[in-house]
Amino acid sequence: MNTNAQKNMDKLISEFSAQEKIPTLLIHACCAPCSSYVLEYLSEFFKIIILYYNPNITNPGEYEYRLSEEARLISELPHKNSIELIKGEYNPESFFEAVKGLEKEPEGGKRCEVCFELRLREAARYCKKTGADYFLTTLTISPLKNAEKINSIGERIASEYGVKYLPSDFKKKNGYKRSIELSREYNLYRQNYCGCVFSRARLDN
Repeated sequence: MNTNAQKNMDKLISEFSAQEKIPTLLIHACCAPCSSYVLEYLSEFFKIIILYYNPNITNPGEYEYRLSEEARLISELPHKNSIELIKGEYNPESFFEAVKGLEKEPEGGKRCEVCFELRLREAARYCKKTGADYFLTTLTISPLKNAEKINSIGERIASEYGVKYLPSDFKKKNGYKRSIELSREYNLYRQNYCGCVFSRARLDN
């Protein structure tokens, strides 16, 4: 498993810059705040396709609001290269089916791993469908999520689909701090739970 994700990403970007190459990167986005730093950082070096696919957000109103904030961020954030937004299918039933039997798992446990895999698998599928050179997820920016675990899932799925996963740890280089600053600057909606009914119940208790 790649434990120096940020260092290796910077090295790869340097190689692209030296060769004057601008690859296409498909990014699974969980929300606008987490996307903010990632887009600011990577849009200089990649043509970006944002995939908003989050069936774990089980409240339709919440889902649509987060999606609208993602679209607004893309329209307002300065970027050197193109950023395209793809709206994935909204199907909360697929999330409930995937995590069946794991309802009582603690936050950050097996249920979350299954959720990561559900979303990364769709990102890999779209990576192949669009012909993007790489894919990754904004999920690794969260201090509550294990980047190494997410990257391990991403690399395994990439090998299944025959595409390239770009490991990341966007918490590095003050990425999470910068995302908070950008969220304030663009007045982004910052949710206090991941989106599923299980994380929401934790707040209500």
